[in-house]
Amino acid sequence: MKKIFSFLAVMLILPVTAHAELRVDVTKGTMNPIPIAITNFVAKDATGSEFATSIPQVVSKDLESTGLFKIMDPRAFIQDAASMQTQIRFAEWKAINAQALVNGTVTRTPDGRTRVEFRLFDVYGQQQLTGMAYMTTPQNWRRIAHIISDEIYKRLTGEGGYFDTRIVYVAESGPAVKRVKRLAIMDQDGANIRYLTDGANMVLTPRFSPSTQTITYFSYIGNKPRVYIYDLETGRQELVGDFKGMTFAPRFSPDGSKVVMSLSQNGNSDIYSMDLRSRSPRKLTDSPAIDTAPSYAPDGSKIAFESDRGGTQQVYVMNADGSNQHRITFGDGRYASPVWSPRGDLIAFVKMLKGQFYIGVIRPDGTGERLLSNAYHMEGPTWAPNGRVLSFFKESPGRNGKTARLYSIDLTGHNERMLNTPGDGSDPAWSPLNP
Repeated sequence: MKKIFSFLAVMLILPVTAHAELRVDVTKGTMNPIPIAITNFVAKDATGSEFATSIPQVVSKDLESTGLFKIMDPRAFIQDAASMQTQIRFAEWKAINAQALVNGTVTRTPDGRTRVEFRLFDVYGQQQLTGMAYMTTPQNWRRIAHIISDEIYKRLTGEGGYFDTRIVYVAESGPAVKRVKRLAIMDQDGANIRYLTDGANMVLTPRFSPSTQTITYFSYIGNKPRVYIYDLETGRQELVGDFKGMTFAPRFSPDGSKVVMSLSQNGNSDIYSMDLRSRSPRKLTDSPAIDTAPSYAPDGSKIAFESDRGGTQQVYVMNADGSNQHRITFGDGRYASPVWSPRGDLIAFVKMLKGQFYIGVIRPDGTGERLLSNAYHMEGPTWAPNGRVLSFFKESPGRNGKTARLYSIDLTGHNERMLNTPGDGSDPAWSPLNP
């Protein structure tokens, strides 16, 4: 079966001049964003005129959303996009204080595909930093825009991009006493949203596999609380083990071969891993406490989890085989929902202290705790694939009950933004980069 995202037919590296040192300082989040001018692309024929405008618009929104870039007003541009195809007049861009410059072209090829080129320039260094061309079908223009954003972000920050990704979440609607919860998936900027389940059965905690084509989640299908796997290509749902008890809080291993989850029996909750090939479960914790919310380290060697075995909710770490279980959080309050960063250097968590909820990060050895954001109620931290940005959800009290919305925040604690969803949302999970 054809993959959902297998559309990039050709990728060409365009000539790049001598290496330049233009680089964005990512250590302070929203501080001192770099001024970048992004022109409309030039359409080489009439069929590409819409894409020539819409692609740079999406790129602008992607980069602006990071808080690291200041998108310059096109009304200040002196040189027009067409003349840039023969010569970049750097003095004119320097005059309006642009430090980086992006232009491009859109061409319809004889076989009906679309060729999109872009180039990134250092205005003060007066040289091209990078440039690429992509061949694809016209309906995939938004993804091309996100890929261009990733390339620009990577070149100017030195870190991997995260725009060519998706977010799966729980879309919520209806009154508080009869809340409808269904799986939804969208591009990271809120575009191309589609609903995966119809809301007949409540769903919670969706999580992506490393392949981005499979999701695991918790649902009450047939009034039985179980963990399921959903295939995004076929729409097929599959039960992960028929245990005598409630399974919940699932998450894939880094290689996608296992699902780690909690199994509750007789009021006690322990953590199990399930090999998806053999369907063989393995018990990893065995305590009279509630052990839940497991999350693998990116190399698969360790698992962070939440437990109240010490009397309150805290974050623990163990080896992937269940050995060497030890507590890493010792601050005031309760700690929950640990999620390992894709970089492996940090674990995100939810903290509850004095009637407030916090999203924070801590090193795997328990040092360096930092709180990034707080609210009346916030949960569900999830990492962008570059380990730079976190998403989560906040619930706020309202006249007709609580409202839930998705947010993102930079690792520095700057640039908190509400994500674009058509209604309430909770339990976000960020995908790896699309293949």
